[in-house]
Amino acid sequence: MNMPHYIDGQWAAGEGADVLSVFEPALGLPFTELRAASPAQVDRAVAAARRALPAWKTSACAERARYLHGFATALGERRGTLIALQMRNNGKPRHEAEVDLDDAIATFSYYAGLAERLDDQQNREVALAVPGFSAHTRLEAVGVVGLIVPWNFPLVTSAWKIAPALAAGCTVVLKPSEVTPLIELAYGEIASELGLPAGVLNIVGGKAEVGAALSSHAGLDKLSFTGSNAVGSRVMHSAAEFCRPVTLELGGKSAIVVFDDCDIDQAIEWIIAGICWNAGQMCSATSRLLVQDGIADALLPRLGESLDKLRVGNPLSEEIDMGPLTSQAQFAKVSEYFAIARDEHLNCLAGGVALERTGWFVAPTLYTDVPAESRLWTEEIFGPLLCARRFASEEHAISLANDSAFGLVATVASADLQRAERVANALEVGHVWINSIQAVFVETSWGGGKGSGIGRELGPWGLSAYQAVKHVTRCL
Repeated sequence: MNMPHYIDGQWAAGEGADVLSVFEPALGLPFTELRAASPAQVDRAVAAARRALPAWKTSACAERARYLHGFATALGERRGTLIALQMRNNGKPRHEAEVDLDDAIATFSYYAGLAERLDDQQNREVALAVPGFSAHTRLEAVGVVGLIVPWNFPLVTSAWKIAPALAAGCTVVLKPSEVTPLIELAYGEIASELGLPAGVLNIVGGKAEVGAALSSHAGLDKLSFTGSNAVGSRVMHSAAEFCRPVTLELGGKSAIVVFDDCDIDQAIEWIIAGICWNAGQMCSATSRLLVQDGIADALLPRLGESLDKLRVGNPLSEEIDMGPLTSQAQFAKVSEYFAIARDEHLNCLAGGVALERTGWFVAPTLYTDVPAESRLWTEEIFGPLLCARRFASEEHAISLANDSAFGLVATVASADLQRAERVANALEVGHVWINSIQAVFVETSWGGGKGSGIGRELGPWGLSAYQAVKHVTRCL
């Protein structure tokens, strides 16, 4: 693709030094190349967003909603192409790629609905205790926002940011991941088809140089980043230089707590979904399994057998349960943790190896009785590696689950719903599932505490992240 960047309503060839090789992870081979944007092109994209801001932020809310509905419709019209691209570039099984597309469509539709009601929230009177004054509230766009998204859920994460930002009246500069730089280009195509005003949405791709140029740009009013803690820390430092707001959705090392009153087959389904969806390449992966003593001896061997039976392969040629890891770098990282597990003499009930075949495949893996000091227990791996420990009581489970540098999500499995609710309330995370797979709905919030980030996405909280509050007070 010769024109992979969308700046000021026009497609542009890359002017950067880097050439991005786009890989098919099931084969370990590149299928196209793109030239990255240059820092100067980032400047032009930010300048375009700045020029477009005054008209966009004061545009009719119904008009913004119309464009967002248009994005949702156009994504649906590209269904086959976008699903196939995710299967090829991310290695996602078809059913996962379908869920991702449906999530993106639902996100644009939801924020279109919120945009339609924004006028009703303006100029709301505020009750004052002191007579002789009146006050009312306005919600206004934060301004020009930079959005940096990762490679594990590219179509989804970008929708979670673009849709609320546009609904709020912000203009956008989006930087996709260099690992999956193609699928977000659909948003530029759709913007052009819909006649979205030039500069409202800009897309510049590249490696770290482009991300650094965007996150440190003086022309931004806010930055929203999803990715690793290491890069998130640098993004936060850049934001601090300008004292501007930042939303960070970072890593996780989440727990799934299984009590001994659970149906074993159902529990195994929830456990596997939490660690093997997207080959475990999820910040929300429930990679720490806490299983109560009374059920552990029955559950763990059957869980190992179930992991061994998962069909791992190429989503474009086989019916599979799990695809490859998305990049060679991630394959190398996960392989390194297999080596660490061997060095630490961990007990492996399933997997523990890279698969000897073409592409970046690893086996779904289960380690049991993993010590709390093990690197596999404490560090985010981003692969289908599950570590299990036993617990005796509800209090013990809560203590083990909360003993983490991260605080993104958790799952609680118990037939005693009152106990499950107690445990959910005690867990130091941003989202808890009870007796469920990780079903994510656009109406609910997403984000966590501790090392998992700052702020929330989705729901009305996702919209408010792109709004500034203004109060107008006058003397009567």
